[in-house]
Amino acid sequence: MSDASVEVSVVLPAYNEEDTIRETVETTLATLDGFLPAGSFEVVVAEDGCDDRTPEIADELAAADSRVRHFHSDERLGRGGALDFAFERAAGDVLVYFDTDLATDMRHLEELVESVRSGEYDVATGSRWMPENVADRPAKRGVPSRGFNFATRLLLGSDLRDHQCGFKAFSREAFDALHGEVEDKHWFWDTEMLVRAQRRGFRVKEFAVDWTPKGDSKVDLVRDVFGMGSQILRCFWEFRVSPYANRRTGMAVGVLLSVLAFALMFVYIDVDTFVESVSDADPALVAAGAAVYVASWPLRGLRYRDILAELGYDGSVGFLTGAVFISQTGNLVIPARAGDAIRAYIVKARRGVPYTTGFASLAVERVFDLLTITVLAGSVLVGLALFAPGTLADLATTASGVGVAGNAAAVQQAVVVATAVGLLAIGSVALIVWSARSDSNYVRRVVNWASDDSYTEYVASVFEDFVTDVQRVAGTAGGFARVGGTSVLVWTIDVATALLVFRAFGLSLPLVDLVAVGFFAVSVGNLSKVIPGPPGGIGIYEAAFAAIVSTLLPVTFATAVGIAIVDHIVKNVVTVAGGAASMIRLNVSLTEAVDGTVEPDAEEETAVSSSR
Repeated sequence: MSDASVEVSVVLPAYNEEDTIRETVETTLATLDGFLPAGSFEVVVAEDGCDDRTPEIADELAAADSRVRHFHSDERLGRGGALDFAFERAAGDVLVYFDTDLATDMRHLEELVESVRSGEYDVATGSRWMPENVADRPAKRGVPSRGFNFATRLLLGSDLRDHQCGFKAFSREAFDALHGEVEDKHWFWDTEMLVRAQRRGFRVKEFAVDWTPKGDSKVDLVRDVFGMGSQILRCFWEFRVSPYANRRTGMAVGVLLSVLAFALMFVYIDVDTFVESVSDADPALVAAGAAVYVASWPLRGLRYRDILAELGYDGSVGFLTGAVFISQTGNLVIPARAGDAIRAYIVKARRGVPYTTGFASLAVERVFDLLTITVLAGSVLVGLALFAPGTLADLATTASGVGVAGNAAAVQQAVVVATAVGLLAIGSVALIVWSARSDSNYVRRVVNWASDDSYTEYVASVFEDFVTDVQRVAGTAGGFARVGGTSVLVWTIDVATALLVFRAFGLSLPLVDLVAVGFFAVSVGNLSKVIPGPPGGIGIYEAAFAAIVSTLLPVTFATAVGIAIVDHIVKNVVTVAGGAASMIRLNVSLTEAVDGTVEPDAEEETAVSSSR
C-alpha cells in the first residue's frame, strides 16, 4: 500500500497485550473497511517496550496484512510517548487512537474519524460523561475520573467533560502544531493535547460514546495523584500564573502576603485580649525580647547555608536569611507550613537549586527543628521527674483539660499532637540515619510495589533525589553536628525571648525555674502547631504554652495566656517585618523561578554548581 494513498492512521498503543492485540487489530481493520475506501487507512501497533509476546504477534500481523504496521520500542515510552512516536511516523492526515481493550463501542469509530476527515473539526474525542450518555463506571474509578475532569475544567479552563476517554482523533495539522508543546509522555498526554488545542483555537468535537469498563479499574496512587495531579498543576502554572508573574506582580504579592500575615494574627487572637495583655507588660522588656529574637534569624540563615553546603550548593548567610524570612512569613498566611514552598523557588531562581533538593533541604531543616525542641522538652521532663516528681502529676491533670476552663479542648489537642510529632521527629531522624547507611534502594521498591504504571520511573526518580538529599545531610556526622548545634542555638534564643516576656509581666521567679518552664512551654507549643490549622499555629500555640506555664509557675491561666499571646505576637511581628524587607531586597520573578531561566545572581554571590 502506498503511503500517499493513506488518509487515516489508527494507532493502537500496546503494552503487554498478547491476549487481545490480534483480535483488536482484526476488529479495527474490519470496522475501518466498513466506511473507508480500500487502501485509504492503516493500523499501527505502537508497542511500548513489552516483555510478553505482543511484539511477535504484531510482527506476524504486519507481515500478513500490508495495512498493518508495527512500531517497536526497546524501552517504555509511556502511553503518551508511544502515541507521539507513532503519530509522527504515521502516514495519514487523520490520526486516530483508541485503547486496545476496545472499551468504547466500535460503532462510534466512523463518527470519530469522519468528524476530522471531513474537515469540520480539527480534534474529536469520545466522552463517557455527556448528559445524554453517562457510562456505567465502578465508583472506585468513576469518582476519581470525575474529580480529575472537574480539576481540569476548573484549573485549566477546558470546556470538555471527559479528557481521559481513550478514543480520539487529530488532524495532522493540529497534531504537528500541538505535540511539540506537550511535556507529559504518559497518561496526561491526551488531556494536555485537548487543553492546548482549545487554547490554540482548534475546533474540538466531544461526542457521547457507549463505553464498557474493562481491564484496570483500580485507583493507582502513583498515576492518579503524583502523576496526573502534578501535571494539572504544571499546566495550571504555565497557563494561569506564569503569563502574569513578573517582578512587579511579585512585589504586589509580597506586600499582600505581609499584610495578610499581620492581619491574621488578630483574626485568631481577640484584639481586646491582646491589648489588655500588652497593657500589663513592660514595653521596654517586650521590645528587648523582640531585639533578642531578631538575633536568631542570622543563625537560621547560617543553618540553612550549612544544609545547602552539604548538598553541594553555596549561599551567603544574608541571602539565605532573607529567604527564610520570606518563607516563614508565608507560613503565617498558609496553613500546614506550606509557605515553605516559597523558599524552594527562591533558591531555585537565585541559586540554581533544583526543586527536589530545595524541598529536601526544607525537610532536613524541619526535622532538625522538631528533633531539637523534642529533645529540649524531654530534657525538662526528665529534670522534673528527678527533682520535682509531683509536678508531673500536675502536668498530667492539666493535659486532660482540668483547670483550663473553655480551653480544655485546645489544650488536649495540643498535648496529643505535640507528643505524636515529637515521637515522629525522633523516629524520622533514626530512619534517615539508618537508611543513609544502607545500600538498598527502598524508595524504588516502595514505588514499584505501589504501582507498575508508566509514571513509576518518573515518580521514583523524583522521590529518590529527595530522599538522597535528606540522607546526605542527616546521615553524616559532620553535617548532623553542625545543623544540630545551630538548631539548639536558634531555639535557645527563641526561649530567651519568652523569658524576657515573662519578666515583662513582672515574673521575678528564680531564673532556673523560668528557663526550665520556658524551654518546656516553647517546645511543646511549637510541636503542637505543626498540624494543619490556623496559619502560624496562632491559638494552638497559646493554649499549650499557657497550660504549661500556669501549671508549673504560680500564675493564673489568664495571665499565662497573656504571656503566650505577647510572646507569639512579638515573634510574628519580627517575622513579618523581616519578610517584608526581604521581599523588597530579594524580589524574585515567579516565572523565572519555575522556568529556570534565571542564572544564579552574580551580584550577591556566585553560586556553586551541584557537586552531585
